[in-house]
Amino acid sequence: MAEEKFDVIVIGGGPGGYVAAIRAAQLKLKTAVVEREHLGGICLNWGCIPTKALLRTSELYHLFHRADEFGLSAKDIGFDLKKVVERSRKVAKQLNQGVGHLLKKNKVTVFDGEAKFTAKNKLKVSKDGKDVANLTAPHIIIATGARAREIPGQLEADGKRIWTYKQAMVPETMPKSLVVIGSGAIGIEFASFYRTLGADVTVIEMVDRILPVEDEEISGLAHKAFTKQGMKIHTGASVKKLEVGKDNVKVTIGTKDDKTETLTVDRVILAIGIVGNVENLGLEDIGVKVDRTHIVIDEWCRTNVEGVYAIGDVAGPPWLAHKASHEGVVCVEKIAGEKGAHPLNTRNIPGCTYCQPQIASVGLTEAAAKEAGYEVKVGKFPFIGNGKAIALGEPEGLVKTVFDAKTGELLGAHMIGAEVTELIQGYAVAKTLETTEVELMQSVFPHPTLSEMMHESVLAAYGKVIHI
Repeated sequence: MAEEKFDVIVIGGGPGGYVAAIRAAQLKLKTAVVEREHLGGICLNWGCIPTKALLRTSELYHLFHRADEFGLSAKDIGFDLKKVVERSRKVAKQLNQGVGHLLKKNKVTVFDGEAKFTAKNKLKVSKDGKDVANLTAPHIIIATGARAREIPGQLEADGKRIWTYKQAMVPETMPKSLVVIGSGAIGIEFASFYRTLGADVTVIEMVDRILPVEDEEISGLAHKAFTKQGMKIHTGASVKKLEVGKDNVKVTIGTKDDKTETLTVDRVILAIGIVGNVENLGLEDIGVKVDRTHIVIDEWCRTNVEGVYAIGDVAGPPWLAHKASHEGVVCVEKIAGEKGAHPLNTRNIPGCTYCQPQIASVGLTEAAAKEAGYEVKVGKFPFIGNGKAIALGEPEGLVKTVFDAKTGELLGAHMIGAEVTELIQGYAVAKTLETTEVELMQSVFPHPTLSEMMHESVLAAYGKVIHI
């Protein structure tokens, strides 16, 4: 089998890989993508996109039950789980086909199969045990993503009673009760979806608060909101044992006061983190350094082996699709020698959780800023003080901003409430532009909008707030 030569080869067609490939093609580099399963990766097919379709259903279901509050009438409100799942899969399929079209449009060659290094600049592609192609390139980008973490012999998914995100996304029947192990973004989104549709949901978190990467105040408000919705939350707790029965799972919980509690539920969702897909790539044969299932890279996404790069989830946190995409562009532009190439500043990457209420943040939390040695000014503005929020019927929430008291630098922003996953980008742009409180105060925010709370939060940090 003759070798096919390229300038850049990307292993993995997820949000990091396909974006890297398209940018490489735009820069006139002959480019190939090797994908073993679905173009678009986990995010598009089994993560970000289809979960948002599910959560949109639960959001509407929640609003239908509030119809009377808005002067509307809605009776006998129900849902067809099969149709809910079908819509989610249809959305994913549409976007999967769109990625294929984009790659074809940009003249990127796509190989269907698994790639393995035979040398630092050579790959063998195989499918179902059969050789597909031998490829060579001076630059090879690993974008193989990650998968749900399991603990062998203790917390393992069986796909029937104990689920990872994949099974949780395509339920055949609606569980009456379930336990979610882990309260990061993935765990909380599924907990929110199933609770809104009527399931009895219990969340178990090992550390002392849910959503542990978020600002502590925001975590506390989320805990309060979820509890009000009927969600049961155990923090500082661990799962001692899972016993799978014919139609249920018995969950033994170790609580923070050294006691044990046993719950019997229909299903369990594992959301205890992810592990990088580094197996069967031949990384050990070419000497690529891997640390706890994640490939070690520098600020330009370069590994310790010349000509080999890694981006996205396989290269470590934050495990976000938009981080992967941006890394793909950074990596390729550096390869191409673009003058505008720039390393990625992870402090400027926004994070979003699409539960009810939504949660979004960028930059340092108040506690992290203080730990880093900053003297801070903190501003807060509640949703109840915003006319648009009240008109929407969404008066619960908070916008919080953290500034460097000495320079006025915006260090971080943290939000909980309706549509904050859309609002957060305003602060992300501000951070990238190295905005201070002065520019934010002088910016005119349209009325009536939720974005006015962003302005008021900044004003509050400097004792100038108007509407509270």
